[in-house]
Amino acid sequence: MKTKSKTSAISGMAVNLIGGIVLLLAAFGVIAGVIGFVSFTSAMKKEYDSTTYHMADTAATVVNGDHIGAYLEGRETEEYARTKSELGIFCKKLHVSLIYVIAVDQSDYGRFVSVFNLVDNSVDNSTYVPWEPGFERDTTNDEYRRNYEALYTNRVRFAAVYRTRPGNGYHPHITTMVPVKDSAGRTTAILCIQRPIRELNEARRPYVVQIAVSTFLLALLSSLFAAFFIQKRVVTPIRRVSNEAARFAGENRLAEPLGENISRFSEISNLALSIDKMERAIVSYVDNLTAVTAEKERIGTELSLASRIQEGSVPNVFPAFPDRRDFDVYASMTPAKEVGGDFYNFFLTGEDRLVLMIGDVSGKGIPGALFMMASSIFLSSRAKMGGRPSEILTEFNDEICRHNDAEMFVTLWLGILDLKTGVLTFANAGHEDAALCRKDGEFDLWRTKHSLVAGAMPGVPFRDFEMKLEKGDKLFLYTDGVPEATDAENRMFGLSRMVDTLNGHRDGSPSEILEGMRESVNAFVGGAPQFDDLTMVCLRYDGE
Repeated sequence: MKTKSKTSAISGMAVNLIGGIVLLLAAFGVIAGVIGFVSFTSAMKKEYDSTTYHMADTAATVVNGDHIGAYLEGRETEEYARTKSELGIFCKKLHVSLIYVIAVDQSDYGRFVSVFNLVDNSVDNSTYVPWEPGFERDTTNDEYRRNYEALYTNRVRFAAVYRTRPGNGYHPHITTMVPVKDSAGRTTAILCIQRPIRELNEARRPYVVQIAVSTFLLALLSSLFAAFFIQKRVVTPIRRVSNEAARFAGENRLAEPLGENISRFSEISNLALSIDKMERAIVSYVDNLTAVTAEKERIGTELSLASRIQEGSVPNVFPAFPDRRDFDVYASMTPAKEVGGDFYNFFLTGEDRLVLMIGDVSGKGIPGALFMMASSIFLSSRAKMGGRPSEILTEFNDEICRHNDAEMFVTLWLGILDLKTGVLTFANAGHEDAALCRKDGEFDLWRTKHSLVAGAMPGVPFRDFEMKLEKGDKLFLYTDGVPEATDAENRMFGLSRMVDTLNGHRDGSPSEILEGMRESVNAFVGGAPQFDDLTMVCLRYDGE
């Protein structure tokens, strides 16, 4: 069953790789098609602009710009008729839908009057109705208004407007406008030519089809090639490596090595060599482990494992809450022996409640570590159920008193911080007083009345205290291993030196404060052996 599952996974990998290649090719084809489509359209439009401009410029030569006013007043009728006839010939010969001349109101270019209007609906089966001379109407839109102004003020030689979806039953077209000037060089009217652009659409359609077909064929051929190549060069070697790993996991014995010639790709070859090396190392390790019978080595192995388990039982990945900006917390625990009796924990219950705890059990070594882990697990589980710190400590105390044949006890500091309000509610079961640093202030001990240690006797009452944390305040929690750290002359580090050290690093982050405290303790102790576990937690409250 396992082999079949792994084979399916490898096949799935091949499908995903080939699918990814096809998708990349398809994306490339789409991008290339869009770029080509845009470039093709741009080139076609430039061609339309150029040819239609020359049409309009040629047609404008037959219009006398000095007589526009006379045309509109009904004078120069013979010349008007001759000009209209010539424009009509242009309209037929050039195969355009419309040629019209308009005089635009230059106050705001928002209205114009028709001077000439020639129509050839046979060009694209249009239904245009010619305007009579003197017909007035508002400018179509702002684009036309800007073009009229640019032509009258001689800022451009011509202007072009494309209508690819004109609506109202009309067909796509380009309208090119050129100025009609009098003998003094002033623009007195604008000649417009409306030309169908069906060639543009007709030319683009086969181009799009060609790109789509080419992309499909390229993707198909590439996927077939990739399927063969990936299956032979990648999937098959990886399947051999996977099957060998599954075989060794089930049989736990050496077989014929995979070797470095399994694949031309160095990554797969290195993986095969690593599997071979791992198998030999595991077999050798199992043989050596079986041969180890000395009691000291057995105890050392167990203590090392216990140390790793204990280390993993408390939060040890920082930043612990990388997505939170309303607080920062850092902690460290250095046992005096392989395993210790100190512990700490912090976690969120909901979005706005941060639980902090630190404790020190009475025993050392394996018994203390077991008692410590049992205490930490019970407290964490109970705190996640809600309640005030005093209630949690009461239940914890009664529970361990019922099962405490070894007569061990634990000092505890348990607090619950409301991250919205900054109110910290805490209870102290015979533990060290916390140190508090207000923003822009200094660290000092926050002394409160202690309750009895947990585990001493059942039915002991515990009392809650409150403190209000403001933005930027820092809280320092510790076990007695900090103030009771002893140098070679049997002198203790002491609370006073601890507070001075905290104030020397009060502007740092929680991690910097703990690192500074650890360095100060190590410098004070010097070469003397560590007497007690050294556990610290620092919290900075940053508000919402």
